[in-house]
Amino acid sequence: MRDWRTYDDAAPAYERVWAPRFAGPAADLIDLAAPAADARILDVATGTGVALTAVQSHLGEGGFVVGVDRSEEMLRTGLDIRPGPRVRGEVIDLPFGDSAFDLVVCNFALHLFKKYETALFDMLRVLKPGGKLALTAWTGSPDEFVRTWNQLIDGLVGKDLRTSAQRDAAPWFERFADRQKLDEALLDAGLRHLRFEEREYRFPYSIDDYIDGRSATSSGRFAREMVGDAAWGSFLERARATFRERFTDPLTDFNDVWLVVGTKA
Repeated sequence: MRDWRTYDDAAPAYERVWAPRFAGPAADLIDLAAPAADARILDVATGTGVALTAVQSHLGEGGFVVGVDRSEEMLRTGLDIRPGPRVRGEVIDLPFGDSAFDLVVCNFALHLFKKYETALFDMLRVLKPGGKLALTAWTGSPDEFVRTWNQLIDGLVGKDLRTSAQRDAAPWFERFADRQKLDEALLDAGLRHLRFEEREYRFPYSIDDYIDGRSATSSGRFAREMVGDAAWGSFLERARATFRERFTDPLTDFNDVWLVVGTKA
């Protein structure tokens, strides 16, 4: 049986729909961190390698960058599209020595770790003194598109199960949307000289792509496992029809993002 908590089955949809969405913030984050041309850089929870590619573009022929992710399918999907060194591993036990990197990048992933304190500890462990941690996090509340999707999922599996699954998969999403709470977590971990920037990004989607992207999120993966493939296929048809009734195709989605860079004391 598939485990809905992993991204293994969602890797193709993630790469097609979500990877382009993450590319802009990743590039802006690397520009904000401004690593030296010869820097050694680790991309934590690299997924299909969007931030990895942003780092490579910034460094050019210099430096060294490697990505790490727990999902073998996400790594494999990324390697088929974006070359570059990758390692399978857990963020709470990174397979690297102490003080190995000048910069550690974490693009839209900190809220996913059940023990974020342990994840931050290990990211700082592999970071050199004076090195930088750079991360992105969503800010703001759900928009009308997300609310519509959640209502549809609630009709399929119930609101309580849907919200429980989302909290299980992304336990710190709401906490790290709050700048003060994110600031506190990073200071407690040992980072200093924190620099925050809030930026708005515009993401265009066809309705079909938007629904496919939502299917790859925790609520979609959970609901599919709960009801089975046949019922899930029927649900997706209803979801597309509902979105076409309520919204103009293509959709234009706006999201605010925190870009954060801190220095290891």
